[in-house]
Amino acid sequence: MALAVLRPFVLATAVALAILPAQAVAQEDAALAPYIMLRSLQFVQDTVVAGDHSAGEMQRFMLGKIDQRLRTADPAIFEDTRNVDAALIYAMSGGNPATLEYLVGRDVAGNFDSRVADALRKYLAGKGTLVAKSLGDMATEYRDQKIGAYIALVSGNVMVPTDPTGALAFYDMARLAAPGTIVEEAALRRSVAIAVDADLVDKGLDYSRKYARRFVHSPYASQFADFFVQLVVEHYPKIVEADIDGTVEFMDVGRRREVFLRIARSAAVSGKNDLARLASGRAAALSGLDAEAPEALARLYSGLANVSTANVDAAMQDISQIEDDQLSPRDRALRQAAQAVAEEVLRRPVSESLAQDAPRTMPTTPDASLANASPGDEAPGSAEVAESAPAASGVKFDAEFQTFVDTGRSKLSAIDDLLKEEGTTP
Repeated sequence: MALAVLRPFVLATAVALAILPAQAVAQEDAALAPYIMLRSLQFVQDTVVAGDHSAGEMQRFMLGKIDQRLRTADPAIFEDTRNVDAALIYAMSGGNPATLEYLVGRDVAGNFDSRVADALRKYLAGKGTLVAKSLGDMATEYRDQKIGAYIALVSGNVMVPTDPTGALAFYDMARLAAPGTIVEEAALRRSVAIAVDADLVDKGLDYSRKYARRFVHSPYASQFADFFVQLVVEHYPKIVEADIDGTVEFMDVGRRREVFLRIARSAAVSGKNDLARLASGRAAALSGLDAEAPEALARLYSGLANVSTANVDAAMQDISQIEDDQLSPRDRALRQAAQAVAEEVLRRPVSESLAQDAPRTMPTTPDASLANASPGDEAPGSAEVAESAPAASGVKFDAEFQTFVDTGRSKLSAIDDLLKEEGTTP
């Protein structure tokens, strides 16, 4: 049945359940097998990652109804393996872990595979690493069954801390077994994260293109964008403009602009000025007349990239003209830091060089002669002479130069404070 036809049916069914009297609801629940209710949950979850964020409330509603159905069902209902699979998938889909414990505890007929049930119970209790190998074996064993994709996803999750690249094999298994679903979305997004951390550039680009093509409207797409920006910035210029376009071409104009702005900002902060100029230029080109804020950000990041060039004067004039209300507090801090650096770059040198008084000769006294004693000597008076020697030295700073040094130090301290604020402000 087509997605557009199923959606009204599922939503109408859920609304009807919500408004029916309590007795009628109980009768309706009793008539629905858990595996039928699970299909509705899966449809709603897949709808969410496809871009219908309003279905999130429906997902929570369905999880609650399935939990109630599983807890009140006659144990004999689990003689149907489809209902057993439904209970396991429910537990791996954000359901109540205590419900799985409840069902397994009542399973005197042995309808649940105890190996799978025990492994999932440990995983849901936060002890997945203890059963990582068992879950991996079961993912291969059940790969062609309904629970196979979910077990593969769980297996990848528990393997990430110890063997991130090995987890990719399970994520590949999960997404190939459940294309277009929330399982594939999670597997692809986590695969991008692993590829970034492991410096697997080619794999990272491949996973990114697949994710952008299928799930760019997912509520988790912003997390994916963070991973992709990190991949691009850390591996530029190995990653070229065509590689970036290969991913963002699946996005609408607004999302493409947002990605280029994120790249420009991260590149400017990281000192990758060529990439910052490239990305800010692309973002500016994608900004329409109604997009003053994105255009302002593009100008800011481009100006930051030009602070270290011969065009520093023009760059600072440009970013100084950006209105404060078009920048976030973090970006205003970046601009202030760039302005402080540019002021020091553009400051004219003082006309007078460092001046010194005429050399002075220290009087030769018995105490003064002891100042030349070796570190091992403990002659009386040596410490006293050592303390007075700096005052007798002939070096004296010119007043104007001293003012210049003090001003420079205060500027550097201000820049450090701004950069610290940039690094800690959320």
